[in-house]
Amino acid sequence: MSQFVTTGATLKCSFGTMPSTFNATNALTVLIKGKPVGTLTDGKGMVNIQSFGMCSSLANPAVASATAAALGVLTPQPCVPKTTGTWLPSKSTVIAKGKPCLTRECKCMCMYGGTVTVINPGQALCLTN
Repeated sequence: MSQFVTTGATLKCSFGTMPSTFNATNALTVLIKGKPVGTLTDGKGMVNIQSFGMCSSLANPAVASATAAALGVLTPQPCVPKTTGTWLPSKSTVIAKGKPCLTRECKCMCMYGGTVTVINPGQALCLTN
């Protein structure tokens, strides 16, 4: 069974230097363990998906410019995610506010060529004795 992605999930970009944090925008409509669940439309950069530290994609104009100025030596620049705004769906059949819920297997694409994936879906384990 797929795990649903909630606010606080950890994300990774293939061109980023550090993990990022996910923020669902369903405003407490659907909760898992007290955290809002994301939907496939929660893919906006700097709203749902925060910076991944530094970007190393030459498709990013800032990286290309800095690399050219450094005579071809790759020069990463601050990441400002330019995602497509939607996640590529998995086989989720659970709907929140009329939209499929985001699952761990979903991916989001950055306009600079990076692929954003879920490292940790944000659901804390509850351990009992």
